[in-house]
Amino acid sequence: MTDVLHVSGGPTKPEIIAVSLSKLGLEDGCTFIDIGCGTGSVSMEASKLVRDLRIYALDARSEAIDVAAQNFENHGLADVTLLHGEASLILNDNTDIGTIDYAFIGGTKNIRSVLEILCEKRVRRIVVNAVRIETVVRTIDVMKELGIFDEVLHVAVSRGAPIAGETMFKPENPVYIIVGKNE
Repeated sequence: MTDVLHVSGGPTKPEIIAVSLSKLGLEDGCTFIDIGCGTGSVSMEASKLVRDLRIYALDARSEAIDVAAQNFENHGLADVTLLHGEASLILNDNTDIGTIDYAFIGGTKNIRSVLEILCEKRVRRIVVNAVRIETVVRTIDVMKELGIFDEVLHVAVSRGAPIAGETMFKPENPVYIIVGKNE
């Protein structure tokens, strides 16, 4: 397996990806958008779960788009459309995207407008990952206003590390996973 190239703020940890994707409930033949795709790790894992997955990976940072493109190429992931720019502008202006079934949001800039657009587009399920409590509160409030809020999870992972010939657990930063359903 080829290593994943990195970019600041990522990649999302495998355990967080697993929980996030389980909450999305992707189905064969669906369309998935990865907003704030960073390294592309969420898209790469999503592609392993279902057949005929159509992926859009979007990020405002050109560095992230370059890293994601290289990671997709290194891992043989060909059916991905990379989009560079601010999510709400891309979602409003890009008529090539069409129907979106599921959305993962790892970047939370302009979360209100992004959620409103995804709700208007009748995206079935939306999962937002956040590390800042203010973002969590903002996201929950907007999802409640839109009538799509389903649940929020606080996920903390600790990894074993050696200490004095034995093992201790070192915690990683916790992540909040906010789930919206529009079905």
